[in-house]
Amino acid sequence: MRINAGNLKKSEFILKDDSIWRVEKAEFYAPGKGSALMRSRVKEIKSGKTMDLTFKSNQTIETVDINTIEMQYLYKDTQKLYFMNERTYEQIELPLESAGNIAHYLKEGDKLFILLYNGEAISLRAPQSVRLKVIKADEAIKGNTVSNAKKPVVVENRVTVLVPLFIKVGDVVIINPETGEYIGREGK
Repeated sequence: MRINAGNLKKSEFILKDDSIWRVEKAEFYAPGKGSALMRSRVKEIKSGKTMDLTFKSNQTIETVDINTIEMQYLYKDTQKLYFMNERTYEQIELPLESAGNIAHYLKEGDKLFILLYNGEAISLRAPQSVRLKVIKADEAIKGNTVSNAKKPVVVENRVTVLVPLFIKVGDVVIINPETGEYIGREGK
């Protein structure tokens, strides 16, 4: 579907250079002289590459209809992630590179939203956080009180994460799957 760039909104999907891009930011700009512009930041779905684009407000842009469906994460192999629709039991594959860093933080049974274009999985919507149990952690050394000191720990899916010194084996930590950063510890 074609729309005027002046009507572009955040979270819409556009087609540019035979790739699908998600609009991360869209702001209308009217300079004192000349025609109005739409400034936008877009992110390519498959590679995760971002770019800033500026359109004249009356320029037409090709938008894409993307279906979103909640699916259960099953497992991954060296090239793909596998998901299942819990209502129909249909399984869908997603190339590992389409998920980016998020793939490292998924655990079996997680429910995620998969983006589909023409019936094919093209990406997944990253959860804001994931909760993972710490399975290996060194003890904090007494007297090591440098502010914001961090130590590496291994979580249940064998990923190493930097966390504060007070985290120990058995704790459940909250991680941002897009950045791999520690957000907090689940209360006991």
